[in-house]
Amino acid sequence: MTAYARLDAWIAAHFDEQVRFLQELVRVPTDTPPGNNAPHAERTAELLTAMGLPCEAHPVPAAEVQAQGLQSITNLIVRRRFNASGPVVALNAHGDVVPPGEGWSQDPYGGAVVDGQLFGRAAAVSKSDFATYTFALRALEALGLPLRGGAELHFTYDEEFGGELGPGWLLRQGLTKPDYLIAAGFSYQVVTAHNGCLQLEVTLTGLASHAAYPHTGIDALQAATDLLHALYADNASLKLIRSEVPGITHPYLNVGRIEGGTNTNVVPGKVTLKLDRRMIPEEDPTEVEKGLRHLIETNVRTHHPKIKLSIRRLLLAHSLQPDARNAPLVQAIQRHGREVLGEDIPECGTPLYTDVRLYGAAGVPAVIYGAGPRTVLESNAKRADEHLDLNDLRRATQVVARTLYDLLKTD
Repeated sequence: MTAYARLDAWIAAHFDEQVRFLQELVRVPTDTPPGNNAPHAERTAELLTAMGLPCEAHPVPAAEVQAQGLQSITNLIVRRRFNASGPVVALNAHGDVVPPGEGWSQDPYGGAVVDGQLFGRAAAVSKSDFATYTFALRALEALGLPLRGGAELHFTYDEEFGGELGPGWLLRQGLTKPDYLIAAGFSYQVVTAHNGCLQLEVTLTGLASHAAYPHTGIDALQAATDLLHALYADNASLKLIRSEVPGITHPYLNVGRIEGGTNTNVVPGKVTLKLDRRMIPEEDPTEVEKGLRHLIETNVRTHHPKIKLSIRRLLLAHSLQPDARNAPLVQAIQRHGREVLGEDIPECGTPLYTDVRLYGAAGVPAVIYGAGPRTVLESNAKRADEHLDLNDLRRATQVVARTLYDLLKTD
């Protein structure tokens, strides 16, 4: 048998164990918010240690976690060093996830398997790749062949809030500096670039008054309505800007949340908007923020000078830039993806933003690839009835294990 066939055979023989591992991970909630994620890390560490993969637990100081509006974060690292020479390949997946919401036909924390689909919040994004990467590493070690360099598992818990207390924290603390990174995937594609994201909280404060005497108030909702017209007009112009990265089209702006007013018979004295501005890799985040703030300030000052305006940045996530140094990862994943999945695996960008950008900013060539369907929407990721096709889990594990072998084999 070839080394690839032996890897495939080991994964097939241990696949039931891999599914049980994923079910255990799904059954420990990691809803973020509220972001009490240390218990999941503790359970994951127990399971990994029982497999012969002892891991380092790195709790983030409580003050830093609480300052971000979360409750607890413990990041995990498993290190396997095969030889002093050769690259270190890290594999990163995040355990935190948005709350399940309504409309589920299955228990979001049950990990039920129905017709070959494993259901649960984070079953697809990205607790699935805790399982993908763990069993790919175990399969590699089970070969018993000489290897160079090393491999690391990074299991982190802050992607939903930007990743600064997950991978960002590990990198800033000097706890890791791999030569390559494979990060949690969500489709058959190998993703090599992604959008950036700017989120702002815009508060317009006027003066509340009785609806019977509206002239005695300053209507914050009217100001917000005029601002919304300006924002949506700007959004239309953004669609004319095109990215050269396949899979990414144009920048756009979304108003995701509006809060305001006190009662139906009261002129609204305060309205808050929360904005999400997606930035293509070609855009300069500093200039984007400067321009958006100018648009907001000019509109309010011109049309509603009595309104008090405040703008607070909630998030600034830079894009993941294309990086030719990741070619060994891309080529190996595409080659083995074609063999295992029976179809071509395109290299592309994604309009999502992820914490992979933090590895890229630290100079680590990175790609996004792991368990997932042909397109991210098929898995209901972050929606009701999120699920993972177990065949996709098995095949992604084969592709990752083969890729690790290609990068770390000695001949």
